[in-house]
Amino acid sequence: MSYDRTVRLSSGFDDTVTAVREALIEQGFGVLTEIDVTATMKAKLGHEMEDYLILGACNPSLAHQALEADRNIGLFLPCNVVVRRDGETTLVQALDPGTMVTLTGLDALRPVAADATKRLDSALAALTPTPAA
Repeated sequence: MSYDRTVRLSSGFDDTVTAVREALIEQGFGVLTEIDVTATMKAKLGHEMEDYLILGACNPSLAHQALEADRNIGLFLPCNVVVRRDGETTLVQALDPGTMVTLTGLDALRPVAADATKRLDSALAALTPTPAA
C-alpha cells in the first residue's frame, strides 16, 4: 500500500520550501509546525544528513470535519509534508489522506480524505515545472 504522494523537482531546497509553503496556502493550509530534521540530527546526535524538513500543514475546516468524525484522528494531524534533498533533486512528499480511511475504516472520513487529497494534489501539481510550449 502506497501511503505517500510525491513529486521530484530540479529546484533547490530553499526555493522548494518557499514554493511548498505558497502552494499549501493557496489550497487553504497553514503551516503550524516545522521540524528541521537535519539540524536536529546534527545537534542531538552529531549526524550529518541531507536537507530534510517536515512541515505540519493544517486546513482548519478539514481538521474540524475529521475530528467531528473521530476524535482519535488527531493522531494524523497536522498533515505532514516533507521537503528533502535526494541527490541532485528535491522531493516533496505528503501523507496520502486516504490512509486515514484505510487505517480507521471510518466511512465518515471518506469525504474529508477526498477533499484533502484534492487540495494536496493541487498543491503538489503547482510545484511541478510546466514544460515550455
